[in-house]
Amino acid sequence: MVAGQGGGGGAVEAVRRWLEAGGGRLVLDGGLATELEANGADLNDPLWSAKCLLASPHLIRKVHLDYLEAGANIITSASYQGTIQGFEAKGFSKEESENLLRRSVEIAREAREIFLKEHLDQSAPIQQPILVAASIGSYGAYLADGSEYSGDYGEAGTLDFLKDFHRRRLQVLAEAGPDLIAFETIPNKLEAQAYAELLQECNIDIPAWFSFNSKDGVNVVNGDSIIDCATIADTCGKVGAVGINCTPPRFIHGLILSIRKVTDKPILIYPNSGETWDGVKKEWVESTGVSDGDFVSHVSEWCKDGATLIGGCCRTTPSTIRAISKTLNQGYKAPQFSVA
Repeated sequence: MVAGQGGGGGAVEAVRRWLEAGGGRLVLDGGLATELEANGADLNDPLWSAKCLLASPHLIRKVHLDYLEAGANIITSASYQGTIQGFEAKGFSKEESENLLRRSVEIAREAREIFLKEHLDQSAPIQQPILVAASIGSYGAYLADGSEYSGDYGEAGTLDFLKDFHRRRLQVLAEAGPDLIAFETIPNKLEAQAYAELLQECNIDIPAWFSFNSKDGVNVVNGDSIIDCATIADTCGKVGAVGINCTPPRFIHGLILSIRKVTDKPILIYPNSGETWDGVKKEWVESTGVSDGDFVSHVSEWCKDGATLIGGCCRTTPSTIRAISKTLNQGYKAPQFSVA
């Protein structure tokens, strides 16, 4: 079933309908940059994975398809580090920059169409929701200096500045027709507040999710309380789910319990592999993460804790997502729905 936009029914209601159609759980995709590099892309650039919108969009489409084949219900556009300001710094006009953002959603939608057509031609067509989320990374992701892992924006750390930075990007991505808007790796309470206000001011009718990152299992990375951050997501009617991404798996249990203290909205979890990012060398430190088996061993616990949308972030792969999908599909049979 291909679900459309949530519209006036409310963001939470839309997400819950998709969850019901998926049998109570939905699988998110995994790391995009990891797989793009595995397929030969050179991401040594401030645009990171968004560089492939320029150089190799076919690789983005292939990675989306790999995740869909692995069992993902939701694929996320290659716009996390794509911003109008970042593209303009590369010499593109404002119009060209906006078109590149739209293209990120179009590529994901194309991958979905290819995937569904292939399975419609088979004896067992896809019966669960297949959704496209437009990714919006933090201001720190645009800076490409690792500050999305610290939340320290210096003089740029004002509400009005952050709203002005993100406003047009949000509008363009929403106009491109995704099913969801994914605000990812939110490092502080201020940026969450900026997003919440923008969703209202821009009258965005597409369900959003807010996903924070933590390095201690108690607070988001700048030291703000995860409870305070989740409260902002809970009070925003445009937000349909709230959760954690790009955080080591060992912290997820406690973070879910903290989030549940302040919201009954669906909770999404997509940790990284547990590896450490070196912001100076701009690389992941090897031998600091967990194996796919260790990662997936936590999935049942996270479900018991209350998570209903589960996937992976940096350094996770289609193999990780396939294992998550298998774990989530054990023990119940998903209801049958026709593709629409």
